Amino acid sequence: VQLQAYGGGLVQTGGSLRLSCVASESMISIVVMGWYRQAPGDQRELVASITSGGSTNYRDSVKGRFTISRNLAEKTMTLQMNSLQPEDTGVYYCGAQRFGDLKVRYWGQGTQVTVSS
Repeated sequence: VQLQAYGGGLVQTGGSLRLSCVASESMISIVVMGWYRQAPGDQRELVASITSGGSTNYRDSVKGRFTISRNLAEKTMTLQMNSLQPEDTGVYYCGAQRFGDLKVRYWGQGTQVTVSS
């Protein structure tokens, strides 16, 4: 499965962006998908994830501001980001795991999100 992420950009504090991740084939075998971000000098961190059953998980700093969703028919996963803050700046990657995977198996190429103060 190949993943392609897009939708990043430059936005002012308080603005919104919508990231999308498109899979090259059916996502039926994917049990968990997530958005990760990496700021310069930092490790990649999980921002939000969603299971095949629709359960979602968010890191505390984005709760109430970000919403993750997926559409199996369209083979897409999205991250709606509202009330963006400068600390949300980074390269955002989408990742996917199949059943039994202990870590992300498939990565998208990343899309830059920059929030100016």
